[in-house]
Amino acid sequence: MFKLIAFDGDDTLWHNEPLFRDAHVRLREMLGNHGDADRVDERLYQAELENLSIYGYGITGFTLSMIETAIEVSDKKISAAEIHELAEIGKSMLRAPTRLLDGAKTVLRHFADRADCKLILITKGDLIAQQLKIERSGLEKLFAGVEIVSEKDPLTYRNIFGRYGVEPSEAVMIGNSMKSDILPVLECGGAAIHVPYEITWVHEMVGQIEIDNDLFCEAADIAQVPELITSLCKQCAGERMENV
Repeated sequence: MFKLIAFDGDDTLWHNEPLFRDAHVRLREMLGNHGDADRVDERLYQAELENLSIYGYGITGFTLSMIETAIEVSDKKISAAEIHELAEIGKSMLRAPTRLLDGAKTVLRHFADRADCKLILITKGDLIAQQLKIERSGLEKLFAGVEIVSEKDPLTYRNIFGRYGVEPSEAVMIGNSMKSDILPVLECGGAAIHVPYEITWVHEMVGQIEIDNDLFCEAADIAQVPELITSLCKQCAGERMENV
């Protein structure tokens, strides 16, 4: 058994991206008389990228990026009332209830009850926003630890694993983002299970890749995770025997 089992939060345990999609659709509607959808999409994405180093990932940066996009695409003709509406959309996103994915709590309980491993959450984004999501999810008591980070890269994962006293080879990460949850963990020597979500932010997308790594597998849904972790454990045990 792995000594550490880590789950991502957004779009792995609870729905998140639909909130951003709905806000994006409203921005397109608002700017329909000023520019076509492609122009709005392009400018919004550019604003989000430019703001990542200032505001990080999450709703705050996204809301400010929507406002900047509205001002620029409308050539500063956007009304104060419309800017206020965008700000209110951002607030409503922060207030939104945390909607769990089907089967998420059952899977977490399966691992939380085990004495031979630690179950933790590793999530990325605004500190306060993520804390609110976790609190509203009702899942916090199932985790031995919660890690809210500004970026997910190999160094971040190594540091987290180290704080829990495990080597990367003793940990498995489960998440929906190939870029943030899977590739960095594999790079530092851990195992990873990809659980795709119906919507992926373009910044989290990676090109078509073939992962030739026995410590990686893909789940049809979160309910399949326990079975796949068992398979990965057997794979790891077999490799250790071969190396003896």
